[in-house]
Amino acid sequence: MQSTDERAVEVQAAGAEGAAGDDPVSFWLRFWPLVLLGAAVVPGTLLYFGGRWMQTPAMQAWRTVFLAVTVQALPFLLLGTALSGAINAFVPDRVFARVLPRRPALAVPVAGVAGAVLPGCECASVPVAHSLIGRGVTPAAAFAFLLSAPAINPVVLTATAVAFPGHPAMVAARLLASLATASVMGWLWLWLGRTEWLRPVARHSGHRAGGSRWREFRAGFQHDFLHAGGFLVVGAMAAATFNVAVPRSVLEAFSGSPWLSVLFLAGLAIVLAVCSEADAFVAASLSGFSPVARLTFMVVGPMVDLKLIALQAGTFGRAFAIRFSAATVVVAMLAGALIGGALL
Repeated sequence: MQSTDERAVEVQAAGAEGAAGDDPVSFWLRFWPLVLLGAAVVPGTLLYFGGRWMQTPAMQAWRTVFLAVTVQALPFLLLGTALSGAINAFVPDRVFARVLPRRPALAVPVAGVAGAVLPGCECASVPVAHSLIGRGVTPAAAFAFLLSAPAINPVVLTATAVAFPGHPAMVAARLLASLATASVMGWLWLWLGRTEWLRPVARHSGHRAGGSRWREFRAGFQHDFLHAGGFLVVGAMAAATFNVAVPRSVLEAFSGSPWLSVLFLAGLAIVLAVCSEADAFVAASLSGFSPVARLTFMVVGPMVDLKLIALQAGTFGRAFAIRFSAATVVVAMLAGALIGGALL
């Protein structure tokens, strides 16, 4: 007869053996030949077929378009986010407020022109516009600044000139159409805007008292570059896929009609959400469309896209973002079509 202690020891030993048998490590050790065979065959097979697939003409064309858009746009994205971070850290917001006229109707176009002093993507203009409103600037002027800053600053216009070499009319058309859209939207807010649509949320922008300006510059630059760089890569991939995967018949169905091409590229700009420093290179790659349609793509994109709508909703409220974005799309398409039709 075994004692109670001896039986307990046997039970524990049996349990330990069962656990060892159920151990995944023991299982894999038992079938190590299959594991070794799979490790040798599967990666090699994937690399073989993946390599052959990457060498197909379609993938070579996709890779060429993707790399061309990314490499051309990256220096301008880097410069734009660096300048945006420097202005945010070293230039007080009150500087913008002091240069604006007191009459709201005059402050709107002045604020639109002042957008040229903020070389950055649209992500940076939203908190600056919110800060301007908090410092007493009329919302109509702040919104004109919000729309024009990412569209008419020197970095964006220079990138447009590089993306469309030998076509200075495209740069002029983008400047005029974007400025016209920003001014019209500011005046529309003066005329139709309602205070209950605008519910600002507390958001910091600019230098914090007692903080290190260089640390704020580094943090702002890093955030803007990584954030905008991600959208640049996604936009470049989407542009490459669009150029390679979409059948020519579909492109001809839209590009053959002046108004359908404008509507199509306006919607594409909203969905792609490419940073304003890079959208000119994406537009230049859409060679199957008319210059007016590509101009509309560059006018709509910096003012209305998915990420910008989300930023506006989080900063000013959803009621404002929905109404303001919808009206901006209509005004931007009309401005792009009218000014593009006259200059291009």
